[in-house]
Parts: sequence; structure tokens; C-alpha cells
Amino acid sequence: MRVSFDQAEYTADIVATGTLRLLEAFRDYAQVSEREPRFYQAGSSEMFGASPPPQNETTPFYPRSPYAVSKVAAHWYAVNQREAHNLFICNGILFNHESPRRGETFVTRKITRALGRIKFGLQEKLYLGNLEARRDWGHAADYVRAMWLMLQQDSPHDYVVATGESHSVRDFLDLAASFAGIKWKSYVETDPRYLRPTEVDFLQGDATNARQTLGWKPEISFEELVRSMVESDVELARQEQTLLQAGHQINPRGRVHG
Repeated sequence: MRVSFDQAEYTADIVATGTLRLLEAFRDYAQVSEREPRFYQAGSSEMFGASPPPQNETTPFYPRSPYAVSKVAAHWYAVNQREAHNLFICNGILFNHESPRRGETFVTRKITRALGRIKFGLQEKLYLGNLEARRDWGHAADYVRAMWLMLQQDSPHDYVVATGESHSVRDFLDLAASFAGIKWKSYVETDPRYLRPTEVDFLQGDATNARQTLGWKPEISFEELVRSMVESDVELARQEQTLLQAGHQINPRGRVHG
């Protein structure tokens, strides 16, 4: 996360210490209620950072951003609470999971949102960072199913969830632009502001454990994922254009005024 370099202390407080606060509350509830609640901790492939792919549960963590460092701390807080207090706490180390509902600051949605707006003349340029960074992108619907399966097991464990495929930002951009019917090289420029001081070059997950233990596998392909995001954001841009033609004002994030 590029923004975490600018807000490192805030990131640590929310991502690392925030998780610890939740775990402490979870432990208190388990003791007072005498029930057996279950806790899912959302890990991140960013924790692997510079460790070479494919990455699985035995791959050493090598975080490359304050966000990733904080996620590593949250991971080990969860493991420690599980082992120290015999609680059902599992870590899901999920690789990038996307959908049309992805936040617009994430590169995938930033791309599809911009392409939709460019298509309808609502935006002139798209500024990106490193186009060669590679990620293992899957659909959020598949990954949420994996989360649920983790919590149905007899005992808690940690699982990597990934498609096993890796694509560059350029690959995503090429495919998204083809679905949008746009020649992206006329509209995309590199902006140094979006480059990380320490980059994560190549993430590709090995979800063998999740496949064998949980019976999980991704069902939505990379192409289907990209197409669904582009179609959603093209339709959103079309609606924005209609509102503009009706005299409403829309800011760059698509919010309507007037």
C-alpha cells in the first residue's frame, strides 16, 4: 500500500494494534460467555513481499511496506492468542481479491473506473505507477467462500488462498481496455507519486493446502473477473454521463451534486 508509507504510524495503530484490540476482546468474550466463538484474521499476500514465488504457508514473510509489516504483526498476534489461550483463530493469507465493489484506490478498480469514464469522455488521463508489478488476482466471491470454509473446520489453521496464476498490472490493463474498447496507450501515463519506495515485484500464491484441506478452488477466471469489473464501471460511467446531460454536477469520484 503506497499510502502506508506516508501514514506509517496510523497504519500500525489500525492494522496491527487494532487487530490486537479485537483479539483481546474476543478472548474476554470467550472466557466470560463460556462459548466457543471463532475468529477470522484477514492476512495479506503483501506479507510475503520480496520472498520469491510461489508463496505458501511455509514461505518466510518479507514485508516491504508499513502496511505489510503491520499485517505480519497482526498475523503473529493471532497465532499467539490461539496457542496461548486455546482459541479458534485462523489466519487467511489471501492474495489480491477483486470485484466490481473494490475500492477505487486499488489499482484494479482504479483502472476499470477510469476506462469507463474515458470511454464516455468524463476523464482524460489515467495515472499509474509500476505497470510490471505482478499479482495473483482472484474474485472476492471465491475468496469469501474460502474464509467461510476455514471457520467450519474442526480445528483452526492458517491458509493461503490464491488462484496460482500471476498477471502484471500491464496485463490487467490490456485486458480491461480490450473489454472497454479503448486503446489505453493514448490515455495512460506513469506518475512517480504512485511508485513505492520498496516495491513488491512478484506475488503468486500456492493454495495447495486450502485445496486439499478445505476442498476449495477458485471458480471465476481472471478474464471473467476483469470483464465483470469493466462492464460494471462502463455502466456506472454511462449513468454519470446521463446525469451530467440532465444538468447535475459530478465530481471525479462519481458523486452527484445539484
